[in-house]
Amino acid sequence: MIYLDNAATTFPKPREVTEEVRRCITRYCGNPGRGSHRLAMAAAERIYECRELLSDFLGVGAPERIVFTLNTTHGLNLAIKGALKRGDHVLISELEHNAVRRPLFAMQQNAGVTVDVFPVLGLSKTALLEGIRARCTPSTRAVICTHASNICSVTLPIAAIGALCRERGWLFVVDGAQSAGHLPLDMTAMHIDGLALPAHKGLYGIQGAGVLALSEALLPAPLLEGGSGVDSRLPTMPELPPERYEAGTLATPAIVALAEGVRSLQGGEAERIAQLEKSLFAAAKDRLLSLPDIEIYEGDTPGGVLLFNRKDTPSTELGQTLSEAGICVRAGLHCAPMAHRALGTPENGAVRLSFGRYNTVAQLDALWKALRK
Repeated sequence: MIYLDNAATTFPKPREVTEEVRRCITRYCGNPGRGSHRLAMAAAERIYECRELLSDFLGVGAPERIVFTLNTTHGLNLAIKGALKRGDHVLISELEHNAVRRPLFAMQQNAGVTVDVFPVLGLSKTALLEGIRARCTPSTRAVICTHASNICSVTLPIAAIGALCRERGWLFVVDGAQSAGHLPLDMTAMHIDGLALPAHKGLYGIQGAGVLALSEALLPAPLLEGGSGVDSRLPTMPELPPERYEAGTLATPAIVALAEGVRSLQGGEAERIAQLEKSLFAAAKDRLLSLPDIEIYEGDTPGGVLLFNRKDTPSTELGQTLSEAGICVRAGLHCAPMAHRALGTPENGAVRLSFGRYNTVAQLDALWKALRK
């Protein structure tokens, strides 16, 4: 099997990640915060270690502002629905995933929030920022946008957008699903108020956990209520993070796996992977363009994701054919119809190749041979 679907979830996982999951579920996986016995305390200690690690890795500045969620979508819903109120105006980019688009649509329908979309593709940083300024109103409350697209390798100038938000007094919420582990992230330096990311993609953890990192300026209302392990007499959730947002039992195996995944990226490994992904992008592009009737979208922006189609072949059909040849890709709209419209793909979307630390040029040769057939 050749796996080229790392934007959905990275596979395989580093050995230290899988070993820590096994160690957790066989040696210390008590319920954190729900007891003073040895197993519960051991799980709580490992979870706090992960908060500390992520606080440093993401430039948050305080472990308690690392909130564990189910996934990126959960974190974005918490930030969006917990921070916006009736009459607020929000700016989003044309490349947004449904994890941003759908919660905001619900807020438009149910809470009177208004939304405008700013362009990204083909624009310089200066022009992109001007597009944001041109769409702001006296009611603008926040900019909510992706850091890196999930269907091509285009990235947004997050630090510059964050500086603009800080200047205007807006909240800045970032979808880091495709950038965490691939691109540098520093919440403080980039003026990010809410950063949502998954454990199981570029950070090489497993499915079942995500993160919402919060600045001091963002304390959204809880999305869920329930047991938190502290202040149990209160009828409300605790006032402060992280317990304010972590109702119910945490996914301890996924959280400790995330910690090991982040550790595996230290010492320059993340930079090495990013360079590898760019070289694989270039190699894949060369091979695809040697075939007839291939169209590549945003092919001049190298990175971990390459989107293409073959003329007169629906993307889902091409994806299924590759699957039958033992090659894992993802075809369709990738939960990002806005981004596909911006890129001009057909109604049924396109085929996505997404690279990771274990992919090789030899695998791309096999892809080329399969497509040639």
